[in-house]
Formats: sequence, C-alpha cells, structure tokens
Amino acid sequence: MSDVMTPKQRSQTMSHIKGKNTSIEILLRKSLWHRGIRYRKNYKRLPGTPDIAITKYKIAIFCDSEFFHGHNWEIKKQKLGNNREYWIKKIERNMARDRENDLKLIAMDWVPIHFWGQEIQKHTDECVEAVEDLIFELQMMQFDGMIEDARDCVEDIK
Repeated sequence: MSDVMTPKQRSQTMSHIKGKNTSIEILLRKSLWHRGIRYRKNYKRLPGTPDIAITKYKIAIFCDSEFFHGHNWEIKKQKLGNNREYWIKKIERNMARDRENDLKLIAMDWVPIHFWGQEIQKHTDECVEAVEDLIFELQMMQFDGMIEDARDCVEDIK
C-alpha cells in the first residue's frame, strides 16, 4: 500500500519529530540530576552525539525510541505496512549506525549505554541505578589502577 500523504506532507510530519530534548531524555536527565550525577546534553564531541554524556566517567547515554532504533526489530519488521521498503532500510541503517558509534566510543575508552524509551518511562529508577552501578564499577577500576601504580612505585623504590 502506498503512503496516504504526499511527499511534502510526509516531510512536514517527519520534521516535527524531535531529535533533542525528547520527553524520555528530559525524564532521565532530571532523575540523574536529582541523584547528583552531572552530565552534558547532546555532546557533539563524541560519535553519535550522545543524549547524555557523563564526562567525568566517560559514559555516553542514548535514549532510543523503539520504532526508529529497532526494538524487537525482527518481529516489528514483519508488521510494517505502509512504505515497508523505506522503513526497513531506514531503521536498519539507524541500527547499524548505532553499532558503529558504539564501537567508536569504546575505542575512545567511553562506555555507551542505550535505554529504550518505554524502559525510561516505566522504570526510570532502574535506569538511574544502572548508571550509578556503572559509575561505581568504573570508580573501583580506577581505584584498582591506583593501587597497582602504588605497588609499582614501591617496587621501584626497593
């Protein structure tokens, strides 16, 4: 079945879809802020421009909408009706770009995290706790590194 909108109408409709400061981003950001976690919004210095970047710990957080980023994609792909080929190509490219950006971030020693929109809306506290747990683990790794450095210094002195 063909699109019920003209290309101009479809373009106008799509232009109203927000890419920044979405309701799920704002919800997660407010929760992180209230827990004392400071961050940068839409950090352009990193691949993929993370929605939230916790620069102190090198954590890049993405708040992904289920449709555009392919949540349960194999199931949802079968249910697409209108303009099927276009959406399959677009969403699969979005998914590939997400993987590419994650690999680039990892190569830069950043930790990428993706949360689905529904996950943020229904389980905000669990998302924040996941971030807090990751921060704690990164702090422990940093502490372990300091202990190793101290041991090396002691060995050099002996």
